[in-house]
Amino acid sequence: MSERPCLVFDDRLTAYNFGQTHPMAPVRVELTMALARQLGVLDAFDVVGADACTDEQLLAVHAAGYVERVRKLSAHPTHADPSIGLGTEDNPVFAGMHEASTLIAGATVEAARRVWTGQTRRAVNIAGGLHHAMADRASGFCIYNDVAVAIAWLLDQGAQKVAYVDIDAHHGDGVQQLFYDDPRVLTISIHEGPQSLFPGTGWATEVGGEGAEGSAVNIALPPGTSDAGWLRAFHAVVPQVLREFGPDVLVTQHGCDSHMDDPLTNLMLSVDGQLASYRALRDLAEEVAGGRWVVTGGGGYAVTDVVPRTWAHLLAVVADADVDPATETPLDWRAEVQRLRGISPPFRMGDGRSAGYRAWELGFDPASWLDRQIQATRTECFPWHGIDPTL
Repeated sequence: MSERPCLVFDDRLTAYNFGQTHPMAPVRVELTMALARQLGVLDAFDVVGADACTDEQLLAVHAAGYVERVRKLSAHPTHADPSIGLGTEDNPVFAGMHEASTLIAGATVEAARRVWTGQTRRAVNIAGGLHHAMADRASGFCIYNDVAVAIAWLLDQGAQKVAYVDIDAHHGDGVQQLFYDDPRVLTISIHEGPQSLFPGTGWATEVGGEGAEGSAVNIALPPGTSDAGWLRAFHAVVPQVLREFGPDVLVTQHGCDSHMDDPLTNLMLSVDGQLASYRALRDLAEEVAGGRWVVTGGGGYAVTDVVPRTWAHLLAVVADADVDPATETPLDWRAEVQRLRGISPPFRMGDGRSAGYRAWELGFDPASWLDRQIQATRTECFPWHGIDPTL
């Protein structure tokens, strides 16, 4: 097994493009790669190209009729089909969308394959993490669910338990729904609560289907939650459940739209807080999954100020080449931001915030909305894993 992590990437992954005015601009991936390259982070990776997933892999999670309809709309992008979520404001139809989506799914499958076959312990598809897509419809900027396709592939290859942790500001509803009745897949999502953010799901009471109770874990955060509260919630739930579940592989989705500057959400994290979450997940992958860690990107719509810095940090963490948040962003990268976006880029890799938090073990405050949400998750889920929620 190589100690060098694998990055599955080529420029074709940026063809997943809903248009110039859409929030999910592919420039966020381009600027991430440019920043990571100029920081020297990519030197630590084996970088391999992406191939489209096969029809068999895609159909393991998506309905055949849906895939066929996406193919047709992809070839005739002047048409639309809102009944399957395509041709809407969130998910405009674009030429080649089937090919672009299967390429992203294939890249995540390749990351999973590299880890499962022992070629590497850690692998990344930074363009992946399209966690809202359902079996038979597009949703929330997501056409095919690359994460679910990769998890299904792992199960087909013999994985007995796969844990999925989603730290996007939006609930990881598609992945949860696709495996809701499968006790072999643990889905954990920590997100802004459904009362204030799309997709309106992810309550603590969503714990898994019959025979798979406890396989879905949802931590619904109040709007306005910042680094200290987010990290308090994460550490009060995620490590305990992962330890009891004992996965063969840890798959993680790293949407960075939880940042305070993201235009679509109401959480208040900093780059420094997000970096702390990446380090925590790296440690958990080592502890609970023998280091087998498959990593994807996700949401993130502050495409120049936030996404490139947070995901460059993510790549650095995967490579054990952590970048000090006080590091200045490279001059050439700043010039690239000016050229592509015409705005002043961030000067440093962090936001100058502390990533400290108050541990749950120090006490529960019933007057705190955040603490009530944490306790609700613990109460609903912990007993299914044999954990006492009061401790």
